[in-house]
Amino acid sequence: MTSTARNREQNARSAKTLIALGGLLAVVFPASASAQDINWTVGVASEYMGKGAGKSNGEIAPYGSVEVSSGQFYGSVFASTAEISSGADAETIVQLGWRPTVGDVKLDLAVLNRDLPGTRAGVDSNYFEYQADATRAFGPVTARLRVNYTPDGFAATREAWWIELQGSMAIDSKTKASIALADRSADGGAEYVAWNAGVKRKLTDDVSLDLRWYDTDGHALGEPYEGRFVGSISFAF
Repeated sequence: MTSTARNREQNARSAKTLIALGGLLAVVFPASASAQDINWTVGVASEYMGKGAGKSNGEIAPYGSVEVSSGQFYGSVFASTAEISSGADAETIVQLGWRPTVGDVKLDLAVLNRDLPGTRAGVDSNYFEYQADATRAFGPVTARLRVNYTPDGFAATREAWWIELQGSMAIDSKTKASIALADRSADGGAEYVAWNAGVKRKLTDDVSLDLRWYDTDGHALGEPYEGRFVGSISFAF
């Protein structure tokens, strides 16, 4: 198969995926539902980060998201600029999920579709992920375990796992400190341990500032995996 044919096949698959997700979103969240909540967020970060690695080549990255929820179910769309070696200049994530509570544990079970527009022909840039979060408070500390799995990831990556443990604690009514440690394993892709630590402060009810240090043990994999300080500001409405 030529690169042009592969690219056409990839674009067709991406379009079908988005149409299917859009149809499912319409079923779960009909336009007439009165119990809907819609939340918008826009922001800008000094670098777009994904799974502990830099994805915008050190460039400032504007981003935005919208989430529609009804009871325990939700759907969301996220987009950010990016600058990846494959040629991608953006990343979009369409997500459908369910947030039940079991005892003291809050769950978030979701399916995600990732796409990297601008990726050069012949590189598979559209793929699904399945993600489960479990969050529980232990006194002043809140712990979250995240397990993310894809059976067929970006480019040559096939099966991949991201397992992350995060802990956070309120410093005051407007400031929260958090730290996270994660492991990424992949068949045909980058494998490394990542961590981050920082603080997030609400400047107003709708404006938040996040200051965070990211690093990995995979510096040999290239500049995106080296340590960096990232600041971001977001506006919710």
